This record gives sequence, C-alpha cells and structure tokens, in this order.
Amino acid sequence: MPVFKGSGVAIVTPFKVDYSIDYDRLADLVEFQINGGSDAIIICGTTGEASTLTHEEHIEAIRFTVSRVAGRVPVIAGSGSNCTDTAIYLSEEAEKAGADALMVVTPYYNKATQRGLITHFRAIASSTKLPIILYNVPVRTNLNIQAETFAALVNDVPNIVGVKEASGNFTQIAMMMHLTDGKAELYSGNDDHIVPVLSLGGIGVISVLANIAPRKTHDICHQYFSGDFGGSLRLQLESMPLIDALFCEVNPIPIKRALRLMGKDSGVLRRPLTEMEPANAAKLEKILYDMGFIN
Repeated sequence: MPVFKGSGVAIVTPFKVDYSIDYDRLADLVEFQINGGSDAIIICGTTGEASTLTHEEHIEAIRFTVSRVAGRVPVIAGSGSNCTDTAIYLSEEAEKAGADALMVVTPYYNKATQRGLITHFRAIASSTKLPIILYNVPVRTNLNIQAETFAALVNDVPNIVGVKEASGNFTQIAMMMHLTDGKAELYSGNDDHIVPVLSLGGIGVISVLANIAPRKTHDICHQYFSGDFGGSLRLQLESMPLIDALFCEVNPIPIKRALRLMGKDSGVLRRPLTEMEPANAAKLEKILYDMGFIN
C-alpha cells in the first residue's frame, strides 16, 4: 500500500501576531482539508515554514496534527535537515508523535555529493520504521537527487518508498521510474505538473494549491486514476492562472494571503518572509475573485 494516493496538502502553519503557532487556526485548516477531500496532510514542510520552527515547535506541530486528524487521512511529517543527526532526531520524534510517514528533503546549504546523499538518507532510514518520501527540490536546495541515486536508495532501503519530485526535469523523473521498475511512489512537487507526473506513473501530488482548492486538487488526481484523462487535464489547465499567482512570490507568501482573502486565518509570516508586494497581491485577489474563491 502506498503512503497515500491523490492529493496531499502541504499545509501552512498559522502563526499569531507574536509568532507563536496558532493551534486553533491549525485545527480549522485541518478540518477544511479533510472535509474538502485532501487525501493526506503534510505538516512541517516548506509551505509550513518548517525552517523557522524550533525543534520543540516542530515536534509539537506534528503531535497536534496527528491528534487532530485522528486517523482520518495519513499525516506525513517533514523531518529533513541539512544536518544528518538533526534529521534523525526529528524523524525519531515524528515517529513517536504518531506520524504515518516522513518527508525528507535533501540537505541544503552544505549540500552533499551523490554518495553523501546515499549516506545521509540511509542513516535517516535506519533510525525509523516509518516509510520515507524523499523531497527533491533543487530550486531551493541547489542539490539534485540523480535518478541513479534515487534508484539505489529505493531498491536497497525498504522504507525509502518514493519521492516528491519538484525538479521539473521530466527526463530524470522518467528515468527514476524506469530504474525502479515503476515501483517507486512518485508524487508531483509542483502544482502545474500534476498531470504530466501522473502520466509517468505518479500516484499524486504534494500540493500548495490544495490549501485553498482541496477538492479540485483531489479531483485532478482521481479523475486521472478513473480513466477520465480529459477531465483531469481540463482541471489542471483551468487551474494554471491561479497556480501562477500562487507562485508569483516565494511560497508560502501568496498562499497565506489567499487563505486570508478567503476568510481563513492563516496568520502572519515568520521572518525573513514578508507580505506580498501590492501589485502581486492585487493580481492574486483578482484571480481569486474571477475564479469564484472570493466575492
């Protein structure tokens, strides 16, 4: 059984004006996602501003989300770090907190060779029994998981089961699936690439878009799975202007603004992130209005 199939939301972390986590608002957002059809919740990822959380906050956010979800959908905890020992610690704590799986990003800033990546991910995998989805996002980490490296890990490490692929390199993604005989759990890491990734054997998306459009993101995936490829493609294409607006500034700046415009309190951004530039905010608001998300 895969970790999940369909749309997993990379959920935002709402903060109060004093920058503490607003757990009441997080509970509201979790319920919105489950009621809206999201197939999994990914907590403490990039969209959740995990890099600004203390270890204590990180673990408590996972624990709270697991408790609130109460088994209704899988909870996947971001537990990556550029320090292997820190990633091991967060992974162990996420398992204790009851997470169903882990999402582990490549080590950023200090980076690593491909051999270093294998060593890093093997060490993390050996510290936990949870299934691990690797997160390949070179635009943020300046580090790419090559297809051969991915295959070596998936084929040799039982609990490394798949990848959130945000490289946009479709030749590499196809080779990843070829070298793993199609058995890897492949998730799109880009909302504008859901259908193309599904066509290469993907089984879902880990999505920013789903924060505001959980049903539509779910339907893009599940219409494809049902054989309605045209319907899935139509939903993908009609979502493109909104996806473009949600990434006109660095994520999660626009998605938090979009949630607030929809009347869902996503809270403030933690520094160094700042509020949207007025022109971009106006563009986002117009698209939300035109698409019926706000009145």
